Formats: sequence, C-alpha cells, structure tokens
Amino acid sequence: MKIGFLGGSFDPVHFGHLIAAQDVLEQFHLDRLILVPAAQAPLKPNDVQSTSEDRLAMLRSATEWDHRLEISDYELTKGGISYTIDSVRHFKAMFPNDQLYWIIGGDQLPLLHKWKHIEELARLIEFIFLERPKHPAKPHPEIPGLILHRCDGHLIEISSSELRARVQRGLSLHYFCPQKVIAYIEAKRLYR
Repeated sequence: MKIGFLGGSFDPVHFGHLIAAQDVLEQFHLDRLILVPAAQAPLKPNDVQSTSEDRLAMLRSATEWDHRLEISDYELTKGGISYTIDSVRHFKAMFPNDQLYWIIGGDQLPLLHKWKHIEELARLIEFIFLERPKHPAKPHPEIPGLILHRCDGHLIEISSSELRARVQRGLSLHYFCPQKVIAYIEAKRLYR
C-alpha cells in the first residue's frame, strides 16, 4: 500500500490542510492518508495554543465523514516535541512492507537539513512537497538518499495563526474552516 502522512499543529484545522490532503491523495493515488497532529513542532515552538484534546476533536469533526482520511494521535499521546524521525520509525514498524510518504509544505524544503536525523529519514520514507502560494519551493541543501515528489494542487493561502488572529479580532471563520470546526471553536471559546 501507499500511505501518506500529513503532520501539523492543526490549530485549527482549515480548508488549506484538507484540500492539500485531497490533492496528494488524488495525484499520488494513495491508499491511505493519515493526519498526524503534533504535540509541539520543534521548528515552530509557539505554534500550538489549544490543548491536544481540542485539536484532536476539531480534526475529527472536520474529517469524520471522509473515509479517505485517518487520524493518528501517536505524537499527541507521546507528548513533548514531535520529531518526525520518531513518528516515521513508529509508522515504519506498523507498516513495514508499505511505501510511506511524509507530506510537507514547499516552505519546509530549505529547512529539511535541520530536521533531526534527516539522513535516516531519507532512507526510511519519501517526501511529497506542496508548493504554497507566493512561497515557491526554494533550493535545499543536498541530503543523501532524499527522494522528493512535487504535488501541484489547489493550495490556498490560509494559516492557522491567521485564523486564530481573526477569532481574537471578532472576525468570522466562515469559508476558512468546516462548519463543525467553527462550531467547536465557538462552543469552547478557543483563541479568545
């Protein structure tokens, strides 16, 4: 099987995440796509404002109807800083005979050489990168064995930090997030 993994803070999950997941699923004919919310991203230390439980609940409410998407709470349960190498080792042990892909934004390419144990990662998994609007992929340092696949898609310029700021300013999240996510944010009074 071909299995893709899309990590992130998902704080909150928005249509940019979901469209990217669908584009990768369709372009690479993946059998499964697993969303992996991070406990704390090492290169974005201030990126998480909601609890693990809230982020997981928002992700579930956004995707529960879509059988193509799955969620792994591995990094949330493990806690601490979420290093991709730890997750990839975990998933490689779970799926030893499958082809695994880690999905990243094109803006991460120049930073890949800073990822913990990147050379081991390059041996264990292939990468699919999505180019974000106004952020064309920049050259990256040479990493031995790294296999990169480019995904063209319907990428839209939305960031979770922008959405949190909209909530703080009293602006609507309509058309940025699934309605069930908006309802959850309002019910829990997140980001206020």
